[in-house]
Amino acid sequence: MDGTVLVADDDRTIRTVLTQALTRAGCKVHATSSLTTLMRWVGEGKGDLVISDVMMPDGNGLEALPEITEQRPSLPVIVISAQNTIMTAIQATEAEAYDYLPKPFDLPDLMKRAARALERKRVAPAPRRDEEGESAENDLPLVGRTASMQALYRLVARVMNTDLAVMINGESGTGKSLIAKSIHDFSDRRNLPFVTVTPADLANIDGPATILSRAKGGTILFDEVGDLDAEAQARIVRMLDSLTDDAPRIMATSQQDLSEKMESGIFRQDLFYRLGGVTISVPSLRERVEDIPLLTEHFLLRAERDGAPARQFSSDAMGTIRAYSWPGNVRQLENTVRRLVLTSPEEEISRADVEIVLGSQPEIGALMGGGDSDKLSASVAKHLRRYFDLHGGVLPPPGIYQRILREVELPLIEIALEATGGNQAKCADLLGINRNTLRKKVNDLDIRVTRRRKLM
Repeated sequence: MDGTVLVADDDRTIRTVLTQALTRAGCKVHATSSLTTLMRWVGEGKGDLVISDVMMPDGNGLEALPEITEQRPSLPVIVISAQNTIMTAIQATEAEAYDYLPKPFDLPDLMKRAARALERKRVAPAPRRDEEGESAENDLPLVGRTASMQALYRLVARVMNTDLAVMINGESGTGKSLIAKSIHDFSDRRNLPFVTVTPADLANIDGPATILSRAKGGTILFDEVGDLDAEAQARIVRMLDSLTDDAPRIMATSQQDLSEKMESGIFRQDLFYRLGGVTISVPSLRERVEDIPLLTEHFLLRAERDGAPARQFSSDAMGTIRAYSWPGNVRQLENTVRRLVLTSPEEEISRADVEIVLGSQPEIGALMGGGDSDKLSASVAKHLRRYFDLHGGVLPPPGIYQRILREVELPLIEIALEATGGNQAKCADLLGINRNTLRKKVNDLDIRVTRRRKLM
């Protein structure tokens, strides 16, 4: 790398790490803990790249970005922040930051982004927004420090002001419709209508025209589009084909695997590709367990703001919450926290309080697709999660890998032998393994082999 980098962060360790890494890479570095000093350097024309924290002792790095852009339009700014919410990513994008990274950041990743910024100097600025109205910032449960959520934030920020269709996939309760609404609310279309389409809206031939009339160039969301019947899908396709240049933006959500439904002929191929301009996959709560305490605190504060008594979780209670599988995802967690706030007699919510509430939770089908159409991997995953949950937050005994493999191998080989009439040569060929390997597995698994007429 070649260039001068201005680093602004009130954390001395971060300043030191970045200074050493950038210097080793060939850059000159000026580091400061003061936003005022950074702005003075920018005004003096110093620096080819800025790496800045958001919360500084003497100001807000995001609020300083418009002034940096005005003074030095070609100066790229990489924002780093410990405020790990979707709003930070959106605000950084709106303020024309070159890039955004959450803390703790991956140093090699930051160095790659810095190298690209120094090469390109500045990406084309995003369209400026008009005067922003009040938003539901505090009502968005789209918070998280995990890598999967940070990647989601950055993708949302990038697609926000484009016209591409957006498909949002994820299990029930993960916040798909909230993501769609946030994309609309912080885009250039925010002052136009946001229309969520229901099956009833597409029940008659005039439905698409009515929907377009309501949207008025804003955003149309087809919620759970995979549930729509063939006629409704056809009407959507005809509507999309008739759109003009001033058409509304199209988004859709689905908790089902639409590619499987398309391959089986249940979902139209032409609609699948029309809706898939950009695909955003929302992780389930069990895929981001590290975010559970953050979300829980968010819901506790929300409840208190709404007039509920102040509550906090004991460490044991939080451990139980983290160990739970949350088949209903963030929405189930929110409802559970709300119930615990109202029913727990003490200020500190105990593990016993949590177990009582979770013990009364109904079983919820969590996996995408649902029903008999689940893939084998989904069924195995469901079984394994239940196995881990039964240990009550304690890890199972060591050696689980071999135990699980044995559980899968045993019925597979038995059924394959049955299908080939006990002919081990044919069975080995069917399984795609060596005959000697099959014999060893038969002995190790204590499988009884009998020759009989094959079933297939």
